[in-house]
Amino acid sequence: MNSQAKNKTKQYFGTDGIRGTVGQSPITPDFMLKLGWAAGTVFAKEGKGRNKILIGKDTRISGYMFEAALEAGVTAAGVDINLLGPMPTPAIAYLTRTLRAQAGIVISASHNSFEDNGIKFFSGDGTKLPDEIEFAIEEQLAKEVSTVAPGSLGKASRITDAAGRYIEFCKSTVGSSLKFTGLKIVVDCAHGSTYHIAPAVFEELGATVKSIGVSPDGLNINENSGSTSPEKLVEAVLEEGADVGVAFDGDGDRLIMVDHLGNVVDGDEILYVIARDRRRQNIDFGGVVGTAMSNLGLEQALDALGVPFVRTNVGDRYVMQEMLSKGWDLGGESSGHIICLDINTTGDGIVSALQALAAVVNCDQPLAELRKKMVKMPQTMINIRMPNDVDLKGNKNVQSAVSHVESSLGKNGRVLLRPSGTEPLVRVMVEGKNPDQVGSLAKELAQAVAEEFGASL
Repeated sequence: MNSQAKNKTKQYFGTDGIRGTVGQSPITPDFMLKLGWAAGTVFAKEGKGRNKILIGKDTRISGYMFEAALEAGVTAAGVDINLLGPMPTPAIAYLTRTLRAQAGIVISASHNSFEDNGIKFFSGDGTKLPDEIEFAIEEQLAKEVSTVAPGSLGKASRITDAAGRYIEFCKSTVGSSLKFTGLKIVVDCAHGSTYHIAPAVFEELGATVKSIGVSPDGLNINENSGSTSPEKLVEAVLEEGADVGVAFDGDGDRLIMVDHLGNVVDGDEILYVIARDRRRQNIDFGGVVGTAMSNLGLEQALDALGVPFVRTNVGDRYVMQEMLSKGWDLGGESSGHIICLDINTTGDGIVSALQALAAVVNCDQPLAELRKKMVKMPQTMINIRMPNDVDLKGNKNVQSAVSHVESSLGKNGRVLLRPSGTEPLVRVMVEGKNPDQVGSLAKELAQAVAEEFGASL
């Protein structure tokens, strides 16, 4: 990033695109039309010859409205549109790259409920946009919309085989010789954008599949299902006597798994299973990038394998930056956002599930056994609903409370206090060896923070 961009502040773009409540600025149809025009104008200047942008969405009802508004804006700027329909976020990154588009637009609010929506952009390489392009789009947003000459308007067309293309890509990531024959898998698609893709991927690789969360109605995305609510998946795995369960979030970039005993396997454990299998096969992946939220048990287990591990701030953008900086192929978050950079350019729930299942097949051991090789430290996280722009580091009373908890934990624990990047929440996390102590200290710290800022637990 150049020095001029560093000194600027973005008005609309956050760490993960633009997101908010539908009908409230900026998540409105008129803004989306202008955003489409602004993005189209910027990419038209950047490109050569006929320019093309892909648009995909998840299954929330507002996606239709915003798809139409974005299409109008982009075509008004003289740029062609390829409509993908409901597609996972990582699929849009992949198709943007392989269809040689200038950019991809994702209409999704990821793991949020249907009342929210948002916009993410991918570059022509399938990666997040550089800051310079986001600043350029925001500069255009400050101008009045103008339409190119009628003969220069963009054209819109639908990619009818988008799902099939992505299914074949996912299958190719585990090699033609690997089969899941004999595995019974429960797949929870959170009534989101993987509903018509994930079950087919596992079935075509030979697994017996039981699908849940595959009946989107526009309003039920992420509702009591998927990676953020794995209770139904646990129940289904036990009822079906399945070998494993996989759950995605609404836009398909997160993964949580369940072993045959009904234990939830989070992103840290999945990262470990994948890393261990690659190390066993002598595949060079450099090391693993985690975040401040990654369990201490992951760090210790990777160290036992001789695998380097580093932490970044929470957020896939920071994980990706560190992976690229170090030239490493594996990274992710406890929430299940896992990046296999040698396979796709962004976090991909289906690809991550396939990598973990390949480890199960390669080792001929159940997931329950593989996850045991990493011993998780007890960890308690409490979310406090309050503004996420409060000054936590500069508050003496809060920092005094943090110091007290850290002193109580000693060297065998950690404290993390941070604002959410996507919701009006402050997250309090305490980790240590004794679960009772961890829970008590987390509650004590959360109470201190809530009282200091007039919030309630």
